[in-house]
Amino acid sequence: MDWFWPEGFYAVLMLAAFAVGVFKLKLPVAIAMCGSAVIGALSAGFGLHPARLVGQLVEGMFGYIDTILIIATAMIFMNVVQSIGLMESVAAWIIRRFRKSPFMLSCGVMFLIMLPGMLTGSSTACCLTTGALVAPVLIKLGVPGKKTAAFIAMGAVLGMIAPPINIPVMIIGGGIDMPYVGFTLPLLIATVPLALLVIALLALPSLKKKGAVDEAELETELKRMESVPLTARLFLPFVVLIVLMVGEQTLGMPLQFLVSSASAFLTGRRWNVLESATNAVKDAIPVLGILMGVGMFVQIMTLSGVRGFIVVSALAIPSWLLYLSIATTIPAFGAISSFGAASVLGVPFILALLSRDQIITASGLALIAGLGDLVPPTALAGIFAAQVAGEKNYFAVLRHCAVPSIAIAVWGIALIALANPLSSILR
Repeated sequence: MDWFWPEGFYAVLMLAAFAVGVFKLKLPVAIAMCGSAVIGALSAGFGLHPARLVGQLVEGMFGYIDTILIIATAMIFMNVVQSIGLMESVAAWIIRRFRKSPFMLSCGVMFLIMLPGMLTGSSTACCLTTGALVAPVLIKLGVPGKKTAAFIAMGAVLGMIAPPINIPVMIIGGGIDMPYVGFTLPLLIATVPLALLVIALLALPSLKKKGAVDEAELETELKRMESVPLTARLFLPFVVLIVLMVGEQTLGMPLQFLVSSASAFLTGRRWNVLESATNAVKDAIPVLGILMGVGMFVQIMTLSGVRGFIVVSALAIPSWLLYLSIATTIPAFGAISSFGAASVLGVPFILALLSRDQIITASGLALIAGLGDLVPPTALAGIFAAQVAGEKNYFAVLRHCAVPSIAIAVWGIALIALANPLSSILR
């Protein structure tokens, strides 16, 4: 049914309803997104057809079902490898091996933080698994609590962008029918230099200080982490996962993660299947709920014409203003969800940049979209990183993330601007 109001009105109304739900009513982000989608649909006149409205909401809720299954099963995998003691043993080995080399130590810790995000596409997974594991150790090594939390938050954002799993790129690619192929090297170029910058800014200065470490406390923590001997059999789940990922793609990613998790039974370590699965899904629920809310939100935006309005507006932006718009609006929309930003804004912007190499352009857009996990009120990476580091005020943590975040935005824009020259070099 056609109404007088232009599409821009519905966009403002839905965003305002979401803001009221989150800030005023203190609703969970997923519930606020669902409510704003319903308000948008009703204001556009779809309430006159209740069955159609419910059908659209349900369709939107399951719009990201593939992504939801990947995150859920990947979280189960990460919980399993934690349950068998692999992650703690590896972390202790890295700390002992590189204790006298601050740079190598910080690189090893950064890789550990990023690893869950690389496998799940979720920054939350980084914070709640290996982030929680290394936080007390970094603090005992002399890194202040706020900088520890910022280091984990930035590592989590970069982990969700690094290969092999990048959900924002998958979402952007799905919007323009671009397969998820050929992204490994561009995503490494997008993340590795920034990871080194974060190391130099947040961890290395503190790790280089002499006399800042309580050796007795550190030794106690390391011995606790080494309770499970580091053997080759412990790496079996990762070996199986790598074989499944690089071999013939006969299994979908969710099944690959489940098969790899099941292989942990052969490591010689006992673990509780039900407990691991329950804890993993419990940790993933905030992200899964947001994805469902984003799906409903985007579905109603499409139904009411708002998404088309955004696409047309993006295509009409002057070239000199396009990069500034990308660097500001995508992270700002990421306050709702970085995945939502990739869907609602990433697709229109990549359509406006069709003259550039699509793989590198999508990588740059995904990198900028990842900043959404540091933007309040959701700020998933900032909130959970502060939580595992024992910091009550996550805004104090985000202040330490400001300079690396600006670097991410600049680097993302540089990748987009230089997409064609980089493509000729990489190929």
